[in-house]
Amino acid sequence: MMLVVKALFFDVFGTLVDWRTSIARDAEATLKPRGHALDWAAFADAWRGEYQGAMEEVRSGRIAFSKLDVLHRRNLELTLKHFGVTDLDEADKRALNLAWHRLDAWPDVLAGLARLKTKYLLAPVSNGNISLMVDLARRNRFLWDAILAAEIARDYKPNPRVYLASAEAFDLTLDACMMVAAHSNDLAAAAALFAPRTSRGRPSTDRDAARPRQAFRSILLLRASKSLRGSSRREVSG
Repeated sequence: MMLVVKALFFDVFGTLVDWRTSIARDAEATLKPRGHALDWAAFADAWRGEYQGAMEEVRSGRIAFSKLDVLHRRNLELTLKHFGVTDLDEADKRALNLAWHRLDAWPDVLAGLARLKTKYLLAPVSNGNISLMVDLARRNRFLWDAILAAEIARDYKPNPRVYLASAEAFDLTLDACMMVAAHSNDLAAAAALFAPRTSRGRPSTDRDAARPRQAFRSILLLRASKSLRGSSRREVSG
């Protein structure tokens, strides 16, 4: 049976934006003038390192759903304590927490999205809240057809409800959707539903920021564009 992809769902943190460099930059801009000399990349990694644990509290039902901005703020408090930063006032903390709204895209992303948009519906399916996704889209000129994030599903990836709600929002069957992500757990969860319409656009950024990154055009030329020609599930898997 010939199947056609109609929508591409994108992970954002790491897949489309360079969170580590961006967070390190903003942390340095906030903390260095106050006399702190830290490993800024390590600060970014430590803040991000609290990410999954905070979301797991929501996924497991231990706490009610909270927007990622709220979880990031809680995690910032833990990270500041870990690095011995005790002199930030409330306004500074609020401003630093919004660093996640100021992440910069990888250099190859904009051109790839522009080309894909001529053939597909495009939307982020991110754990980031809607206001965060809107700010990143405006900063980086991401021309989404919709913002489909965890906030829509009131849950966090990789729980199935997030992917299902995204397909439902576009009135599409799961077979008409493809997930594009740089994280193996995201791809595995989506593949279990989209069977197996997933695409890995670049190596994961969670462990090694320095490793070479597969060009975004490979998603276009080797994965996503194949479905325009009615490729089979086998051809677009991976």
